[in-house]
Amino acid sequence: MAYDKDNIFARILRGEIPATKVYEDDHVLAFEDIAHLAPVHVLVIPKGEYVSWDDFAATGTDAEIAAYVRAIGAIARGQGVAESGYRVVSNCGPHANQEVAHLHAHIFGGRQFGGVRPRDSN
Repeated sequence: MAYDKDNIFARILRGEIPATKVYEDDHVLAFEDIAHLAPVHVLVIPKGEYVSWDDFAATGTDAEIAAYVRAIGAIARGQGVAESGYRVVSNCGPHANQEVAHLHAHIFGGRQFGGVRPRDSN
């Protein structure tokens, strides 16, 4: 999947589309998702042009990668969900139903979530 410089997240980064920012540093921007799926639903994006985790891991700088990972923790703490629990989801590629070709993680929190696999009934 090639990077599209006109994707919605690139446009948000350029200030062409408004977003409710919850975190920003030199390498990362985080903002509220406009279609909340949980009481806390924040999108976290690197400011660089990365399509997926594998792209980011292979070509991102150590500073960008560290900032991205640290931002996710800082956002969870800032949103008040670090103690009660939260979920971080990143869909990469067409089989995972990635809708925007810019690496992003969803932070979900503020309510109880089901398991990611069925529980054993034994």
